[in-house]
Amino acid sequence: MDFTPVIAQLWKTAIWLAPLMLLVGLLKSPWVKGYIGELLVRLFAHWQLDKQTYRRLHNVTLTTPDGTTQIDHVFVSRFGIFVLETKNMNGWIFGNEQQAQWTQKLYKQSFRFQNPLRQNYKHLKALEATLGVAPEHLHSVIAFVGGSTFKTLMPANVTEGIGFIRYIKSFREPVFSEAEVEALLRALQDGRRAPTLATHREHVQNLKRRSDPTAERKCPKCGSLMLIRTLKTGPKAGQQFWGCSAFPKCRTLQSLGGGSG
Repeated sequence: MDFTPVIAQLWKTAIWLAPLMLLVGLLKSPWVKGYIGELLVRLFAHWQLDKQTYRRLHNVTLTTPDGTTQIDHVFVSRFGIFVLETKNMNGWIFGNEQQAQWTQKLYKQSFRFQNPLRQNYKHLKALEATLGVAPEHLHSVIAFVGGSTFKTLMPANVTEGIGFIRYIKSFREPVFSEAEVEALLRALQDGRRAPTLATHREHVQNLKRRSDPTAERKCPKCGSLMLIRTLKTGPKAGQQFWGCSAFPKCRTLQSLGGGSG
């Protein structure tokens, strides 16, 4: 029996399947999922937020005492500055403001991820330092896109789908003049790192360094060295964490493996 036609057909099928499997793998990668999530937020904002009222910058990298921080989206308006962290996730989401880690439940599997409110807090502090604005004019917004469902009560600024649009539009009291909005945009453009591949690579290296418990790091609040300390009492006695060397003047704490973006 001649198997040549069968082999030829299998070869053609393999050639067709290989790029398809590669594409599926890429679409599931964290980088691609994150990019798609950010793109969705851009599209929603383009359709629903007036460009002259809400001036926007995307992928903003700022220098911080411990390296860099990268902000997905910044909307500057007369009603305040809105700082968006995007999460492109499926499944059920569990968490609250106080928890350091939230949980994603996908089918029968559970995954832990950093509380995005804490992650975005660093972004707000970096913007506060760069722009010199009062913290009450900076608004943290978490935008979950991609089909996730909240299974615990979330704060108003943690949104699903286009919910971030409604939250942003809920602020109607002007706090900046048009001239101040223009000045803030210029300051942010001047203060941000160039949006290049080199900047992104440097930021990724900074994240890896902050996640390395053996690497030297600086306090994101005061710039002093962070030291590894150990809890001596309480139910978590023996647990280690990063503590600012300027304690008690500065009481900044970080989890040992933590490094927010």
